[in-house]
Amino acid sequence: MLTEEHWFHKGGVVLKFAGVDSISDAEQLAGVELQIPQEQRAELEAGAAYVSDLVGCEVLVHTAGGLVAIGAVSDVQFGAGEAPLLVVKGKRGEREQEYLVPYAEAFLKQTDIERRRIEMELPEGLLEAQAPLSAEEKQRQKLEADEARAAGERRKGHE
Repeated sequence: MLTEEHWFHKGGVVLKFAGVDSISDAEQLAGVELQIPQEQRAELEAGAAYVSDLVGCEVLVHTAGGLVAIGAVSDVQFGAGEAPLLVVKGKRGEREQEYLVPYAEAFLKQTDIERRRIEMELPEGLLEAQAPLSAEEKQRQKLEADEARAAGERRKGHE
């Protein structure tokens, strides 16, 4: 489709396509994904990146032990907060692990699209909070929940 014109409206961009001459024609396009050839993309301000450039990048995290690769960006999610979330898939030991990492300027050390690398310094505990529980941890949580439930039932019995 060819774009005839565009204008800004309520924080967004309205596009007028050739051959789409009525509101009912335009409504047929609602929810359609718009793709622009890479060579025609607009230049971005420093620190910004296109989602398609982030997908596939390796994410490295600065830790006390040095720079650690946690996986590669498989997707980018929007709408959960001010910063988009990088969906990073990697391994934790022998298990597949998925992390949701805020792509926030405060955590970014370097984004090198050409080398397909994103270096970040994350808040302590962010990745660990997303790690799957071991069998031992699951058992401990179950016991704690059972004890809390029993204590609640005992309190009800004394009322």
